[in-house]
Amino acid sequence: MRDVDPTVRDEPRINAERLWRSVMDLAAFTESDRPYTRRVFSALYAEARQWLIEQFEQAGLKAQMDKAANIVGRMEGAVVPDQVIMNGSHIDTVNHGGRFDGIAGVLTGLEIARTLRDHGIAPRHSFEFVDFLGEEPNNHGLSCVGSRGMTGTLTAADLARRNPEGECLHEAITRAGGSPDDLDGSLRKDGEIKAYVELHIEQGKLLERGCHDIGVVTDIVGIKRFRITVTGRADHAGNTPMNDRRDALVGGARLVDWINRTARAFDAEGDAYFVGTVGRFDVTPNAANIVPGSVDFTLEIRTSNAPLLDGFMAAFGRHWLEITGDAAVALDLEQLSDTPGSRCASMIQDAIRDASDSLGFSSIPIASGAGHDAMYMHGIAPMGMVFIPCQDGRSHCPEEWTEPTQLAAGADVVLHTMLRIDRET
Repeated sequence: MRDVDPTVRDEPRINAERLWRSVMDLAAFTESDRPYTRRVFSALYAEARQWLIEQFEQAGLKAQMDKAANIVGRMEGAVVPDQVIMNGSHIDTVNHGGRFDGIAGVLTGLEIARTLRDHGIAPRHSFEFVDFLGEEPNNHGLSCVGSRGMTGTLTAADLARRNPEGECLHEAITRAGGSPDDLDGSLRKDGEIKAYVELHIEQGKLLERGCHDIGVVTDIVGIKRFRITVTGRADHAGNTPMNDRRDALVGGARLVDWINRTARAFDAEGDAYFVGTVGRFDVTPNAANIVPGSVDFTLEIRTSNAPLLDGFMAAFGRHWLEITGDAAVALDLEQLSDTPGSRCASMIQDAIRDASDSLGFSSIPIASGAGHDAMYMHGIAPMGMVFIPCQDGRSHCPEEWTEPTQLAAGADVVLHTMLRIDRET
């Protein structure tokens, strides 16, 4: 940590103890046998959101639900009320999630509102603090539901998605308090949002390893997912000689190994973030005494450099036959999804870096390897993110942890970032 800039010594600072207490209070809304689980559209999630609305109102915000069922707490601007500086994140979790992913960002906004009220500060622009509906993947098969809805990217096909119980997403959003029939475009006017700033735990180890306080996010990576099916021939394991086999598992395993080695090489050679993952792998018929006839697996690529991804997939296409070799298999490749990467606005990166420096916190530029609501907000507003360290880089698990001082540092940086942007014309 650096020395604090003397010019900001009398500037407002958040109440670290109050922020920490709020995080622990909200985290307590969890399924008791599966901490920390608070799934979107559940009764527990609705209870937690009602608590949040009450907290927003007690902090002096005007709290309301928008048509996408996002909770928005608004502080009216004194000079330019029609233009908004927005902060947001989400309070839903994955199964067996953590206490900080998402809610640290939402409650940073709540604490900023409290701090401004405590110091009698009225911002020039309107400040809004948002809890986006359903950022995490849910049983309708869609993530970032609320931010898609706010930005006009929630499609009719998305709204028709059904969960295993048969409820469509349209019905779920309605039940959550939204009006999905009115989601026919962006809920915000062009230019209405001057800046969007989101705080999140890093979900990685770079800040912790380097003993840095703040990550100034440069990019949110693009994500492509593919389904790969390798087809061989199922045969009796005892009576099929090794040189007469078309073993789909051997071919699939060779491809997985190539994906791992090549992704490591791509990440090491360039300046861009690059990871490749095989996260699901199914074998058919999956019996001890049968040569595998087919394997089906997913390939996910995440990178901040789209041409690099294209180069990786081109190499895969050129070399898969050579890679699988004498396994003598066929291959089918299907693209499942394509989420473009998002570049954080330079002016917000600069404001975050300047705020960190003036407050005495060390910072580094860092790419986000995970998706966030910010990547959809990028479509309608300049966007930036602040990362804070998390212990051992662990996230989406009960062991997820950040220290109170680290959370407070991040919240102070977001506060001063918003105030810096607010002072601009």
